[in-house]
Amino acid sequence: MSFKENFLWGGAIAANQAEGAYNVGGKGLSVADLKTVGGNGKERMFTPTIEEGVYYPSHNAIRFYDNYKEDIALFAEMGFKVLRTSINWSRIFPQGDEELPNEEGLKFYDNVIDELLAHGIEPLITLSHFEIPVGLMEKYNGFADRRTIDFYVNYATTVFERYKEKVKYWITFNELNFGTMSHGELTVLGIHPHGKYPLHKMPNDEKTRFQALHHTFIASAKAVIAGHKINPEFKIGCMIAHLSMYPLTPAPADVLQCKEYDLLVNKFVGDVQVKGEYPPLIKRYFESKGIEIQMEAGDLELLKSGVVDMYKFSYYMTLCVTTQNGAEASMGNLMGGAKNPYLESSEWGWQVDPTGLTFTLLDLYDRYQVPLMVVENGLGADDKVEENGAIHDDYRIEYMRKHVLAMKEAVEKGVDLIGYTMWGPIDLISAGTGEMKKRYGFIYVDMNNDGTGSLKRSKKDSFDWYKKVIASNGEEL
Repeated sequence: MSFKENFLWGGAIAANQAEGAYNVGGKGLSVADLKTVGGNGKERMFTPTIEEGVYYPSHNAIRFYDNYKEDIALFAEMGFKVLRTSINWSRIFPQGDEELPNEEGLKFYDNVIDELLAHGIEPLITLSHFEIPVGLMEKYNGFADRRTIDFYVNYATTVFERYKEKVKYWITFNELNFGTMSHGELTVLGIHPHGKYPLHKMPNDEKTRFQALHHTFIASAKAVIAGHKINPEFKIGCMIAHLSMYPLTPAPADVLQCKEYDLLVNKFVGDVQVKGEYPPLIKRYFESKGIEIQMEAGDLELLKSGVVDMYKFSYYMTLCVTTQNGAEASMGNLMGGAKNPYLESSEWGWQVDPTGLTFTLLDLYDRYQVPLMVVENGLGADDKVEENGAIHDDYRIEYMRKHVLAMKEAVEKGVDLIGYTMWGPIDLISAGTGEMKKRYGFIYVDMNNDGTGSLKRSKKDSFDWYKKVIASNGEEL
């Protein structure tokens, strides 16, 4: 067995990391627009307002807003079957709670989607990719207020109606399971921190956070129901940042803690969105923490009726879990763990584990038995440009090759995998730090961490490699 004939090869970007034009065309501020640049020992900050003299990377990003035709042409040259991107909520509803949308914002996405389709590329649209309007944060404390559910559904319904004949694949929320963690309040749920904070040190209010997470579950379910009414052919998925975990040692305490973390961080949100119900062990966790989720009549029925059609997830690395003190640490996608002595690490300390992707695919398909799609996977590296302009990124090719082989192994074992959109096919600003130095792309963008540079696009060696992978449907690696 190999990849399906209609396997969706492509790449993934996000509006706040690519578009720029943060105050153009009637767009309002999103939470991403209040995040400063970090890196080189400096923490990325959230500021309640835009501060003079401070660099905010999302304000210009890589100017996909102006360069989308050139960028999409490059994606098409690689043979993309699909591009995952997001609609910036505050470009459609600038404050988030308006009744009518901003037509100029919709026209921009008309143009992007039409350009994709003209090149034979399927759009995969994320409705909320860390881009909650600041107006909703300031007026309603984001999803902590149940009224935000209806604002989200109005937004989702608006774009579903607009693109019902053009877009088949959708995601309701990006990496929603970050809402289970103490740094997810702002980015995922739009909860106001009421002050200036480093992104990884937000105020931790578990009761508010899990209540807000419940509201996003209801919002997602309502959007799925509305979407299927608008077009029954829609394929709407969740999106989980799958933080695959191993116990550091065979010590029973390590094994038990690993299981408990996996349930809370990964399986909880997946179960609600795919199975339509809160898992029993999470209910017990809430009881132990004194957390009582306030539900309205009909909420549980909505969760059952609004389950997603497929499970989409990001995969970058694996983590180790231990109860032991003094274990060497490793970094990760917004969550670190203990260092695995059997794995190598990227420049940013993320441990590289292709076998873990096979493990994750088998684990997820066994649990959910719905189509799966890997919608983020890639290697962030500090690429060097040679004097002749060449960028030799053999390390990225090797990373990608091993992960494609890992997916192929899972398919051979019976996993229903429908697509792969690597992150990100063109260099973007980092979600974690706002840097440009941490590059993922097959396409190099001439821009520095401070935003200076020509923004010229150029191909890395990996560009032609991925082109061959797609043309051979994953056989020529």
